[in-house]
Formats: sequence, structure tokens, C-alpha cells
Amino acid sequence: MRSDPDASEAASLVAESIERGALVTLFGRCTVEYDGRAASSLAAGERHLMLKPDGTALVHTDEGQKPVNWQPPGCVHDCRLDGEDLVVGSRRSSPAERLTVRFSALAFAAAFDPTDEESLDVVGTEADLKRRILEEPSLVEAGFRPLATERRTPAGAIDVYGEDSEGRTVVLELKRRRVGPDAVGQLTRYVEALERDLHAGAEIRGLLVAPSVTERARALLAEEGLEFVPLTPPDGGT
Repeated sequence: MRSDPDASEAASLVAESIERGALVTLFGRCTVEYDGRAASSLAAGERHLMLKPDGTALVHTDEGQKPVNWQPPGCVHDCRLDGEDLVVGSRRSSPAERLTVRFSALAFAAAFDPTDEESLDVVGTEADLKRRILEEPSLVEAGFRPLATERRTPAGAIDVYGEDSEGRTVVLELKRRRVGPDAVGQLTRYVEALERDLHAGAEIRGLLVAPSVTERARALLAEEGLEFVPLTPPDGGT
């Protein structure tokens, strides 16, 4: 949580929060552009932007209960720096549309990890989750055999590297909380990096292991031919 952050600080906060599936809230002077089934534009003004882990984006002013612009669940959030401005986007592919909020000044930026009766309040860490899998590999699937942890690839370190009961290479990406599309993208990069490194024809399975995933993440997993294993760290929620 930061008051009067500069654009660089805010960009770091937003990017990290989107990656871990947190709820992001920003308030400041911004313009708002929408391009999709129609097109709209809001000139500079002070507004509140909320990005939810399920892909929802809401832009509010100081009046009324409804947002002046919004994106539905299932969208993918992103952010970037453009000079001294923070540019935050929310997009979906079907139908193709994008909401772009450009902040020229920020008064407040924060991220939260909310839970409710229908979500998982995970206490353990990713290290705890990894330890749980190494101690009991069958939690992933029957016949899974871990071979290495933090295996290096050009795309980064794979959390757990192993083989399934048929000898196929298995890549596990572990997350301690509910995750969105960014985690799917990370797993995709690891699988693609291994496909380049291993011998031609090697079959590689990518498994995202987390308490839960957003609907958009689930759809992306299917599109990429990847899999999801619901699993919580020790001492996680029910």
C-alpha cells in the first residue's frame, strides 16, 4: 500500500500483484480509452481503478454506484510505463476489446489478497507446497516421480521437474494462492523452453499446481494443452 507513488513504484506493485492474483486498487488522475464493440474516451480526471483477480476491471468516479467503464471477468490485466505515465490495460479476445487507463498522477496504489466463504485462505508457502509434493508425489497423480527442483531453463527455474508413469517429462509450476492467466503464461514458457532443449519428439506435460484458478486461466490451460492440479500447501484452507 503506497500513498503518492511514482509511476515506477506503482508499475512494480501492479505487475507483481497481477502475477500473484491479488486485487489491485489505484486512484489518481487518468484518461480512459475503450476499444471493442464500440469505442469511448474519457478526458483526464480523478478516478478509481480496481483490478480483480477474476479479470474484472472497474473504473469509478466520485458519483454514482455504477462504474463509468468496466471489463467483465475473464479479461487479462497488464501494465507498463510510458515515460512518466503508468498505463494499465484489461483485454479479452472474444469479443476483442481493450480498456486502457493512463495515469499521469497517482495518489494511491494498493494490493490485497481477499478471501471469502467461497475462496481459499491459504496459510502455507510455495516452499511448503513443494515439500508436500516431494514427500508424497502421488498427490499430483499416481506414478508421478520428481527428479529435480529449481531446474534451470532459458525461461527461468522450474519448480519441480519429473516424469509420469509413462516416462513423459512433467513440469510443475507451483502457486500458493488462486492464480490467473499470468501463471499459465509462465508455465507455457517453461514447457516451450524444455521443448527446445530436449531431444526432438520428447513429450512434455505442463501442470499448474495451485488451490484454484480463475475461469480465464482454466480456459488458457485448455488452449495451451496444459493441466491443472488443485492442491493447497500444508495448513491451507478447506
